[in-house]
Amino acid sequence: MGDIAERVGVSRTTVSFVLNDRPDAGIPDETRRRVIDAAAELGYRPNAGARALAARRSDWYGIVTEIVTAPFAVDVIKGAQDRALEQGKFLLIASSESEVATEAAGIEKLLEQRVEGLLYAATWHRAVHVPDVVREVPAVLVNCFDAEGSLPAVVPDEVGGGRRGTQRLLDAGHTRIGFITLDPAIPASVGRRQGYEEALNDAGVPVDPALVIAGDATADGGYAAACELLDSADRPTAIFCGNDRMAMGAYDAIKERGLAIPRDVAVVGFDNQELIAAYLRPRLTTIALPFQEMGARGVDMLAALTAGQPIGTETVTIDCPLLERSSV
Repeated sequence: MGDIAERVGVSRTTVSFVLNDRPDAGIPDETRRRVIDAAAELGYRPNAGARALAARRSDWYGIVTEIVTAPFAVDVIKGAQDRALEQGKFLLIASSESEVATEAAGIEKLLEQRVEGLLYAATWHRAVHVPDVVREVPAVLVNCFDAEGSLPAVVPDEVGGGRRGTQRLLDAGHTRIGFITLDPAIPASVGRRQGYEEALNDAGVPVDPALVIAGDATADGGYAAACELLDSADRPTAIFCGNDRMAMGAYDAIKERGLAIPRDVAVVGFDNQELIAAYLRPRLTTIALPFQEMGARGVDMLAALTAGQPIGTETVTIDCPLLERSSV
């Protein structure tokens, strides 16, 4: 297909749509004719097995992720696999190891196996530039969204999670609630802070800019930000951390000052990183990212696409639940 695309001056995706006779692709008749002519001139012949598979459902979905052994990926795959099995489907998995060339090769291998659709999953919630080859089959993005807005996606409800964590602290009687943010440029940071501010506004509690400190997503960043909050003249009685690693640093800052959690300062985290949240003392109350649920919803969306149901390029958000432990 690559030779045909080069000859005609179009993408591999366009060639694939023409040769697989996709009437919904919106390809001009003139372009179709040129692709077919080039295929004939170059002696292109689809593999017999591929033709047979193209004529029926393969019962396989593909999933591409950056680091297949990362906890997030394990949960996404678990959710996707369980839902796929319910539908009589199976998963083929490719790990890109965050390398562009490896990702491209992995996607090509999945397509060679004639997967019916692809899930493209990211390590952290962000905009991504999806390789054109992904569009050769129905595709859904998980924990990320297409920078061009041309593919459906399923992402965590960061705003809802921010509201939920803040509301838990408000319900415990706190009104001086510090917030340690992630990098302000990433969607997770923007959404979580928005939820924090919305919850305060709804409760009639003024948003105090002095209580919002930027961290760098690390334990050291959380420690430094918590020190700044705790050493202020009117320190907060609670701290909502943008992730669990920063909460770990905040714990150290609180304890260094002879303060007790949650008696003197309550703490809520975000992400539910099990190796942190469940093992801090006291155990950390946190907002969980719904990785399994996102994987399952992604498969549901793929099923709709492969059945010819129009779902457009919508972005679906999944609730981020509060996991109550002992830090509030």
